[in-house]
Amino acid sequence: MQEYFKKAIDLARVGVKNKEGGPFGAVVVKDGQIIGFGNNKVLKENDPTSHAEIVAIRDACKRINSYNLEGAKIYSTSEPCPMCLSAIIWANIKEVYFVTTREEVGSIGFRDDLIYNYLEGKKKDILNLQKVENFECEKLLLDYKNTIY
Repeated sequence: MQEYFKKAIDLARVGVKNKEGGPFGAVVVKDGQIIGFGNNKVLKENDPTSHAEIVAIRDACKRINSYNLEGAKIYSTSEPCPMCLSAIIWANIKEVYFVTTREEVGSIGFRDDLIYNYLEGKKKDILNLQKVENFECEKLLLDYKNTIY
């Protein structure tokens, strides 16, 4: 386990040194082999979704040519944010190991708690989320359903 964290930490350090993003690294491991590598690349890519876990998941999926990472584990330098947790769940990863907590990263300026509070219903004023009616979009879902079933 520690060798996976060492690799994640090394990735994070290189990313910080190269000004790619925050101090975060992650690896995806399956059957004892690292199949995906990632560090935070938000600044390098100008992409707020380029978190270490997302980058590592994308890398793993490309390497194994599948969106399904069932049986894999992720090792991250920090507790995944809600976006990364969602990606981990969508990728069918069932085990996540991390070192630093969201409170710890919050103490150096990262805002994961803002999103966690929104999801827990504690802070609803940060986003206006509204459902609207649209027949064409509803038809699109039905058309898709009819093609796969």
